[in-house]
Amino acid sequence: MGDKTMTAEEVVSRLASGMTLGIGGWGSRRKPMALVRALLRSGIGDLTVVSYGGPDVGMLAAAGRIRKLVTAFVTLDSVPLEPHYRAARERGGFELTEVDEGMFQCGLRAAAQRLPFLPVRAGVGSDVLRVNPELRTVTSPYADGETLTAMPALRLDAALVHVNRADRLGNGQYLGPDPYFDDLFCEAADAAYVSCERIVDTAELTKEAAPQSLLLKRLAVTGVVEAPGGAHFTSCAPEYGRDEEFQRLYAGTPWPKFAGRFLGGGEAGYRAAVREWRTERER
Repeated sequence: MGDKTMTAEEVVSRLASGMTLGIGGWGSRRKPMALVRALLRSGIGDLTVVSYGGPDVGMLAAAGRIRKLVTAFVTLDSVPLEPHYRAARERGGFELTEVDEGMFQCGLRAAAQRLPFLPVRAGVGSDVLRVNPELRTVTSPYADGETLTAMPALRLDAALVHVNRADRLGNGQYLGPDPYFDDLFCEAADAAYVSCERIVDTAELTKEAAPQSLLLKRLAVTGVVEAPGGAHFTSCAPEYGRDEEFQRLYAGTPWPKFAGRFLGGGEAGYRAAVREWRTERER
C-alpha cells in the first residue's frame, strides 16, 4: 500500500513478450500513449492485445508487436478506420477476434469478477458467432429457457490506462465525460499500470471533484506514472482535446517514417519532435 510511483520505462521492464495486454481508453480518447510509446521503444512483442482500439493498436500492429488482437473496433474517431491497423490486418499480420462492444465489456467484467464467462444477449442472431466459431452459447436454467452468448473472460496479464489525476497509492481519477471501462481493465489484470496527467495528494482528489470520479482503486493498481500530456495525440478531457492536425499526420504518414521521426528519442524526444513539427507547420 506504499508509494507506487514509477517511470514508463520501469513499467515496460515488468512486461514481457507473449503477454496478454489490455489497453484502456476508447478509440482516440484517453489512451495511455506515453506507455504505448515506451512499449514500442522496447523489444517486447508477440502480444495478445485487448482494447477498444485506437492508435495504440495501430502503432503496435504497424510495428509488428501483435500476435492476436481482441477488440470491438479500431478507430481514430474522426478517422473512422485506423489506417495503420487496416494495413497490418490486410497483410494478415495478426490473428483477430472481433466482438460486439457489449460482449467485450462482459468479457472484461467476467475477468474482473474472476468468472469463466458471463451470459449476454449481444451476439445472438448475428454474424459474431459465425466469424468467431470458438464462442459458445448457454441456455438459461430458468423457465424462460433463453439462449444467450457465453462471453469468455478476457483475463489480462497486465493493463495500461491513463487518467487525469492519481495519488501515489494508486487511486485514479477521471475528470472527463466517460470512464471508458478503465476500471474493468485494471480489475481484469494481474498487474495494472496507470499513467496520469498529474500526481496529487490523496486529499486533493476529492477537494474539487465528486467522489464518484475516483474510478481506480489502489487495490487494483500496481504502478503509477506521472505523464503530463501522456494521452497525446488522443484526447484527455478536460485537460486537452484530440490533436486532430497531428492525428492526420499520423494517419497519412507511412509507419517507418512516422516512427523514425517521433518515436526514437524517449518521451522527451517525442515532445521535442512534436514541437519541431508544429513550428515547421507555422512557418
